Amino acid sequence: MPTTGERFERAVSIMAKLRGPGGCPWDREQTFDSIKPYTLEETYEVLEAIDNRDWHELPGELGDLLLQVLFYSEMAAENKRFSIDDVLDRLSNKLVDRHPHVFGNVSAETPAEVLRNWEAIKSEEKKKRVKAGEGKPTKEQKPESVLAGVSSAMPALLEAHKLSSRAAHVGFDWPEIDGLFEKLQEETTELKQELKHLPARAQPAGRGIAGSGKPQVPEELRHRLEEELGDLFFVLVNMARYLSLDSESALKKSNRKFRHRFQWVEAQLSASGRTPQEASMDELESLWQQAKQQEQGPDGNEN
Repeated sequence: MPTTGERFERAVSIMAKLRGPGGCPWDREQTFDSIKPYTLEETYEVLEAIDNRDWHELPGELGDLLLQVLFYSEMAAENKRFSIDDVLDRLSNKLVDRHPHVFGNVSAETPAEVLRNWEAIKSEEKKKRVKAGEGKPTKEQKPESVLAGVSSAMPALLEAHKLSSRAAHVGFDWPEIDGLFEKLQEETTELKQELKHLPARAQPAGRGIAGSGKPQVPEELRHRLEEELGDLFFVLVNMARYLSLDSESALKKSNRKFRHRFQWVEAQLSASGRTPQEASMDELESLWQQAKQQEQGPDGNEN
């Protein structure tokens, strides 16, 4: 049986052959930028397999994600920038350096202590890089900020979670969750206040796509509404963080629940030869409540 190392080396060599002379034309023409969308896609497919507890599919999805690492590393090696060996060395060194409670003589008995040590070590690493002339501060990102290193390119929910987590590590947080509910109410009220400025002709009437139709909301008001809605989202992400929940996963589950229920409603209407557009709002709401009941267990809670 081949070892784990031999299996990994085989995958690396296959990637090199695909990119080399006589390899795959598609693989050879790819660039860092062209591969980025696939990296995001494969990441979400891994998350979906985990959510579905699909243990048969998950190894394949993880392999697809690992392929992205091999792809980037091979392209970098071709340009003599770095290799897969550098990636592995950086990873191994980081794991050892950031776990002194395992590989050193530092004490950390709880997950919270581990996280505090992790952030402190990361901060020291940044200071060393700047002192060595690496990662010089820019106007956009100063190493001394606790928020430095939180990429603005990541999904907004994740960025909000990481920004608020960094701030919380230095004590900028609500002492009790009740404060978050008060903040939620405050932001909701502010959004409602801005909604009062909506022109009557811009408000959707009857059925149709909410917000559709002409004229559109004035640009200045649209920006204010967007800002207030963003504040509302930020509070909700903080609630998830406070409760040690993942806001992205929570929303994904709600999306799946909505999809399942709405498709059940469509199926019921289809059985009578109709579509949702041909049903009244009262009938749609009644079917929706039935769909919810279909998901409830004997105790009345959702399965």
